[in-house]
Amino acid sequence: MTGTQSDFPIDLKQYKKLSLDPSKPQLTNEQRATLKANIQLLRDVIVLFTATGAARGVSGHTGGAYDTVPEVCILLSLIEGAPDKYKNILFDEAGHRVATQYLLAALEGSLPAEHLLHYREANSKLPGHPELGLTPGVKFSSGRLGHMWPLVNGVAMANRDKAIFCLGSDGSQQEGNDAEAARLAVAQNLNVKLFIDDNDVTIAGHPSEYLKGYQVAKTLEGHGLKVVTVDGEDIDALWGAVASIVSYNGPAAVISKRKMAPGIADIEGSPHGHDVIPVKGAIKYLEGRGYPNLGEILLNIKPVPQPYLYVGSTKEVGANRVVFGEAVNGVLDRLGKEEAAKKVMVIDSDLEGSTGLKVIHQKHPEVFIPSGIMERGNFSAAAGFGFDADKFGVFSTFSAFLEMVVSEITMARLNNCNVLCHFSHAGIDEMADNTCHFGINNMFADNGLSDVESFLYFPADALQMTAVIERVFFERGLRFVFSTRSKVPYILKPNSETKYYGDDYKFVPGKDEIIVDGKAGYVVSFGDMLHRSYDAVLRCRQEGLDVGLVNKPTLNIIDEQMIMKLGQSPFVLVVESFNQKTGLGSKYGTWLLERHLTPKYGYMGTTKEGSGGLWEQIPHQNLDPQAIIVKIKALAQAAAVSH
Repeated sequence: MTGTQSDFPIDLKQYKKLSLDPSKPQLTNEQRATLKANIQLLRDVIVLFTATGAARGVSGHTGGAYDTVPEVCILLSLIEGAPDKYKNILFDEAGHRVATQYLLAALEGSLPAEHLLHYREANSKLPGHPELGLTPGVKFSSGRLGHMWPLVNGVAMANRDKAIFCLGSDGSQQEGNDAEAARLAVAQNLNVKLFIDDNDVTIAGHPSEYLKGYQVAKTLEGHGLKVVTVDGEDIDALWGAVASIVSYNGPAAVISKRKMAPGIADIEGSPHGHDVIPVKGAIKYLEGRGYPNLGEILLNIKPVPQPYLYVGSTKEVGANRVVFGEAVNGVLDRLGKEEAAKKVMVIDSDLEGSTGLKVIHQKHPEVFIPSGIMERGNFSAAAGFGFDADKFGVFSTFSAFLEMVVSEITMARLNNCNVLCHFSHAGIDEMADNTCHFGINNMFADNGLSDVESFLYFPADALQMTAVIERVFFERGLRFVFSTRSKVPYILKPNSETKYYGDDYKFVPGKDEIIVDGKAGYVVSFGDMLHRSYDAVLRCRQEGLDVGLVNKPTLNIIDEQMIMKLGQSPFVLVVESFNQKTGLGSKYGTWLLERHLTPKYGYMGTTKEGSGGLWEQIPHQNLDPQAIIVKIKALAQAAAVSH
């Protein structure tokens, strides 16, 4: 842990424990005053420590955790009043509201309050989603958005003598597995109590605008839950609603209507409130609340720069996830608006600003469908649009969520659908959201039989991304394109300042590319690990080890000519940021053996839970150039000994 903060500047001892009894649905004046004071205290704390994430450049989410503080304070008071009636965990299906869980850990003494000021910092054990076993006092892993309720049903089955609490949101409730969870909870009359923050804000906008007809209360009532809708900022009404559903025998929900981040002038009611509050906005809020000196803490926190200077690639970087959308626009620009609308449909899953679709929405609204947090249904809609041979669906989300659509990928393949999928945030680089957002099982997309080809592409830089999209956009079948959250440098030609993937480059699907030739053995890499591998290879070559580097931008198709060449060299090392158990390296050795090729073989990939932070994830997994050099030298030595 780094930083100079020794004491937490807001005194958490001001929090007053309170006991509430649901058989008394009216608050006394004293209870009301205590609740209001507790709510304000905890909201101030959340603004302060989440803003440290903005200050150190690791992002983080303020609004959701800030919103649900009234519910949290009431639930703590219920548990305080009758600990034998309620399981003492406030489950939350919106993991980005992790600030709530860290604050609870500090309140109960599992975490020193001053440690909150290291929010989302690398190696602080305060990552962007709660992880059981990592952070002291955190009692569950939320995983991905909208995945908690089904698990909570099982907790309720195992604890039938207790009510189980689960915080939710109008965004997380869009996920399809919540519908399954609702049906089971009603059928089994499970004692699950949901507390839904219905603030009409998600990452990409307002559900009331992009998902017309969707209403959380009507949805849950339709499934058979008891539902009470209330103004979440009216503490008396909120307590009455909570008392009502807690006294009810069976699954029930309180829907709290409120603006996102009420009372924070710079982000109230805005999609910006979903993310972290900017430092200026936090200082303005805290000064308005009577904390004049907290700005100094925030202004003294700085991002930690990545100290390594790479060789073989440019200092200039490009955002492949954004370039995807720009490259699609380049294809659509050549079609008339009418033809584009007939031929192409691009569907979003509330991530258009993160996965490159925003520029398509802006420039080609005729092809764009804004949609909700419904990856399975949206993928299948894109596939269905591409059911006709001359029509093409485009789908995009984070790589971590590829695991959610594997069955739908099979369905699309069985129906010969044309879908171009962009999965951004692949690998682990700059993944402050940490382990549950790692995009490491992307080879799962290649789940068809050997008689059907799907193509998995991971371009190494922005120029190669453009070349890939230009080549494959109107190809038939399923095509998967991966990019990272982080920006990546441009690959240079050996001993040159010329970009490798310049104007003279044409991408050929299935063809591996020699970046630099060598006689001592080869490193095979792709995507965000290519520039790191190139750095390692060039440094080895400077020391006289004649190692080569191959880019494999098509991950799942064997280039027979190239594998024969590599397999006859002394060693092959695959370097990737995918899961070492399921990635390219887990397959490439088999491909070599099937061809009676027996070089010394090694593979490097992601092997353990994340460290939090940004660039720090790569060295944490031993995937930095120095670690690659160590592996290269070990394989070269083994090859020399056996030779």
